[in-house]
Amino acid sequence: MLGQSIHVVLALMSSLLLLWHEATPIEVPQDPKIQQELKQPPTIVSQSAKDYIVDPRDNIYIECEAKGNPLPTFSWRRNGKFFNIGKDPRVSMRKRSGTLEISFRSGGRPEDYEGEYQCFASNDLGVALSNKILLRVSKAPLWPKEVLKPVVVSEGSPLVLPCNPPPGLPPPFIFWMNSVMTPIPQDKRVSMGLNGDLYFSNVVTQDAHTDYTCNARFLFTHTIQQKNPFTLKVQTSRKVAQSTPTFLSPSGGESSKMVLRDEQLLLECIAAGLPTPTIKWFKKGRELPSQKVKFENYNKTLKIIHISEEDAGEYVCMANNQLGSIRHSIFVQVKAAPYWLDKPTDLVLAPDENGRLVCRANGNPKPNIQWLVNGEPIDSSPINPNRQVLGDTIIFRSVQMGSSAVYQCNASNEHGYLLANAFVSVLDMPPRMLGPKNRLIKVIENNRTFLDCPFFGSPLPELRWFKNGQGSGLDGGQYRVYINGTLEIKRARPEDEGTYTCVANSILGKAENQVRLEVKEPTRIVRAPEHQSAIRSSTSRFDCKVKSDPSLPITVTWTKDDKPLTLGWRLKKDEESLIIPSVKDSDQGMYTCTVKSDLDQDSASARLIVLEDASLNPSLSSALPPGHPDPPMDLDLSDPAARSVRLTWIPGNDNRSPITEFLVQFEEDHWEPGRWQNLSTYPGHLNSVILQLAPFVNYQFRVIAINSVGQSPPSRPSPRYKTSGAAPDAIPRDLRGWGSKKDNMEITWEPLLDLERNGPNLHYNVWWRRKDVEEDWSNVTTVGSKHVVYNTEIYVPYEIKIQARNEFGTGPESNMVIGYSGEDKPTEAPTDLRVSKVNSTKVNIHWKPVDPNSVQGEFKEYRLYYWRDSSLVTNLMVSKQKKTKGFYSTMSEPSGILTDLVPYSKYKMFMVVANSHFEGPPSSTVEFTTKEGVPDAPRFFKINRRSFDSIYLEWDKPLEPNGILIGYQLKYHPVNGSRVVQPQLETLLPNVTDFTLRLPDRSTRYKFYLSALTQVGAGEVYAEESPLFANEAYIDQVDIATQGWFIGLMCAIALIILILLIVCFIKRSRGGKYPVRDKKDLPLDPVDHKDQDGSFDYHSDEDNKPLQGSQTSLDGNVKESDDSLVDYGEGGDGQFNEDGSFIGQYTVKKDKDETEGNESSEATSPVNAIYSLA
Repeated sequence: MLGQSIHVVLALMSSLLLLWHEATPIEVPQDPKIQQELKQPPTIVSQSAKDYIVDPRDNIYIECEAKGNPLPTFSWRRNGKFFNIGKDPRVSMRKRSGTLEISFRSGGRPEDYEGEYQCFASNDLGVALSNKILLRVSKAPLWPKEVLKPVVVSEGSPLVLPCNPPPGLPPPFIFWMNSVMTPIPQDKRVSMGLNGDLYFSNVVTQDAHTDYTCNARFLFTHTIQQKNPFTLKVQTSRKVAQSTPTFLSPSGGESSKMVLRDEQLLLECIAAGLPTPTIKWFKKGRELPSQKVKFENYNKTLKIIHISEEDAGEYVCMANNQLGSIRHSIFVQVKAAPYWLDKPTDLVLAPDENGRLVCRANGNPKPNIQWLVNGEPIDSSPINPNRQVLGDTIIFRSVQMGSSAVYQCNASNEHGYLLANAFVSVLDMPPRMLGPKNRLIKVIENNRTFLDCPFFGSPLPELRWFKNGQGSGLDGGQYRVYINGTLEIKRARPEDEGTYTCVANSILGKAENQVRLEVKEPTRIVRAPEHQSAIRSSTSRFDCKVKSDPSLPITVTWTKDDKPLTLGWRLKKDEESLIIPSVKDSDQGMYTCTVKSDLDQDSASARLIVLEDASLNPSLSSALPPGHPDPPMDLDLSDPAARSVRLTWIPGNDNRSPITEFLVQFEEDHWEPGRWQNLSTYPGHLNSVILQLAPFVNYQFRVIAINSVGQSPPSRPSPRYKTSGAAPDAIPRDLRGWGSKKDNMEITWEPLLDLERNGPNLHYNVWWRRKDVEEDWSNVTTVGSKHVVYNTEIYVPYEIKIQARNEFGTGPESNMVIGYSGEDKPTEAPTDLRVSKVNSTKVNIHWKPVDPNSVQGEFKEYRLYYWRDSSLVTNLMVSKQKKTKGFYSTMSEPSGILTDLVPYSKYKMFMVVANSHFEGPPSSTVEFTTKEGVPDAPRFFKINRRSFDSIYLEWDKPLEPNGILIGYQLKYHPVNGSRVVQPQLETLLPNVTDFTLRLPDRSTRYKFYLSALTQVGAGEVYAEESPLFANEAYIDQVDIATQGWFIGLMCAIALIILILLIVCFIKRSRGGKYPVRDKKDLPLDPVDHKDQDGSFDYHSDEDNKPLQGSQTSLDGNVKESDDSLVDYGEGGDGQFNEDGSFIGQYTVKKDKDETEGNESSEATSPVNAIYSLA
């Protein structure tokens, strides 16, 4: 009874599987008319990052853009509750957009708007959700006030100077400097740790300083906070004791570290000891992967970018010196936030069709999958009998109109979440044609032709092609129909002309379109120009006779040495030639005739050599030939034999150029009567030769003489001479056996040439037999060049040979060749498809091979189909066009390398095995993601001068960022003058796409180099040079200080000044009084200008004057000077707060109402050097 029940259940499941048919999702074309008529649920196309940190001095923009038809409306939730935008006067939403703008022009605190935001885009067909955007305001807290006592340490002892920077958002960048803003030298002995502390493996007397200062740079606020300086005193002794290594960081014998997949792993070991220990790294159980591991900070830091699960394990650092060694183990555990294996994609179905949404993600721990529909949990939505949720898959059966919706898949674990929107749109639309009606296509004969017929409908229509409205559909032979409706004609012939009709049918109707094809004759030059020599002042003529299709207009143009030839009173052309009268030396060169039609073109070239007139220099008459030789005369045949005859002739006049060779041609009257063919060439001193001939041919001959000018006209033909017949000498070439179908083998060969037949009634004897079994030869005699063997097994080897025969006998047998019967589709798919060693543009592919017997044909390759499914950069649209790459491997563990990938992208791939004609079933689809790379160049880079004293730069993000943009790097330097100037560097945030440069001199021009940055590094550089100002004269970039007139002028001025000083001194010594007005530099303002947070702003209120004693370069950067920041430290009229903080060139300009009258360029400050040094 139980067995019967099981059989009933299995039979029922089999019936359901037979009834289930999943439709291929419909791809909606980007045709404007269809897009306008098509109703589509909303789709989020742009949104802010999940972790969104904003500058407190700017307005806040939270991005949310969506598309759909009808246009979607937007609403927001904040911290899980409805966010009423209308009640807050500071918050507004852009028109036809969901982007929020929070303005603080009328006051308010950005911190009051911190929280979690989520955008909802809705229309009649569904609701799409953005990610939950965590909005936080950047913070740059002050350093806590503290009094630091001098640090006293013995020479040779280890030391740690703690930094303990204030916690910022994002965390600050830490660096150590001294009081003159010079970085603290770091080496194997002294270095900064990952936590910002300064470590001394052992202290030496030279370390005694009073100005060890820790600095924290906050990127968002462009400020630097400075800790009070440490004073280090070193106690010296006569003999410093050496010591074995001990670890300053980390402590103990072992520690652990957890890192998330695709993040950066940093492991640090800093050791103390004398002599200074060296650090080495190991991984227990295996070698360190050299391609991924980098060592920094003098081998004290191990760095792995884009860590993966295989990088987990025990890492050991060993410190050793002459006295001993010590080890520390770090146990690395790799977890993973959710990442996509199969992200759900939009689904467009016709009524009564089936489909599915799949949401597969992985992570550590394994993520939980939750489905929502229109933003609400699917469990609480109305029951839909056509929908079934099976874990990570939703199955739709027999969908109906009105069931369109947007589904959300949320994959989450303790380390993060993924949210994807995918709409299901049920669409019924009769077939329609998208291309223009009744197109006329013209094509050159024998060319491949494509007739396009773009169409659309839901359900997807079936497309067929007809010619002249008759017959069955066109497909097969020289026709091929592509899935997009395009008809390919592999080789257009005159009989292919006509009207082609494409018809799209579905249950909702049909649509058709017509394409008219005209096949044109090719345009070609039938009489080309020939190389020639011409005497000066004579007339030269180049022929160019053209044959083309009468219905195609053509143009004939002439060029000389690849430059257009000017035709006028002297040079003339007619329909078939170019005439050059009164040839001059300048006419010598290469002349090219080019004929063009609307569809094709042809060209031919010949060289003209201009010779000196022989009458002016008679001695040159024999060395400089004026023309072609005369044709040979009086051809005579003698000494006849079965396969040879002697030909004798009398040479014609060589026209002052010796004949170098004779060309003998023949014509036969059976196979190609009237066509002259080259037989052989002979040296110019011969006039009687024996011709080697083929049997059973009725010959006549002619001779052409050749000298340095060219060929003579052909001689008159000789009398005919017919050779006797013989058995074939030649063996048919290119003998092969191959299957055109799975149960046959076609034996083909090249037939003998006409002159190889040697007699009438030519036949071919063909033999074949199975190679892998014992059987007798089968044979056939045929006059053609093909024989088909039927009822063969799939892809079995055969031995084949062939022999030619005629009425005079049989020729030699060919060597035995191996042929194969027809192939069939492979039956197995490669398994265990996987990847390893993934970097930004390359990945290693591994798979398990198929059984060779399952290939059912000649193994060709393992063919990998792969496509870029999406970019890891949010909202970057990508082309999902499939690409293929073949791997030929017969190894037991095959592998290959896939290159030319786009960085920071998700790829999908599957593999098939291919023989010569078929592909096998596909393997399972595998996903992988490439690592981050350097970005492309910015999309554009514009330079404008908006005023006399500024240059405005503007650019756009790269088309392919190849990762997460972290900013832009802008270098620039002046280009006026020959003096080499050190380029200036600006690092800009990723959301900054413009920059204004103040010019100290309006005549200064700059060259700019802009590149985008990711964590990997700088991308392709976009270089531009600032344009000349409108009323600026061009100034030669010459250093006038090196010019003689300038040096003389300066000497004269110096002499005049010296004379005036002597006169003034003499008069003053005689008692003369002169009023003197002393000019002194204005002192610095003793009043400290502080911001509300207590840090200094280096924007001066006194026209931004430079500090006294500093020297500024043309672009405002500080050059070397005698002053230093010691003058502005503790105890002086400084620019520091009590806590040691200051603001350099990183201070952003304040609002206009806060800086009235301060429109000049920023004040030059020594602090400007900090940013570049850090």
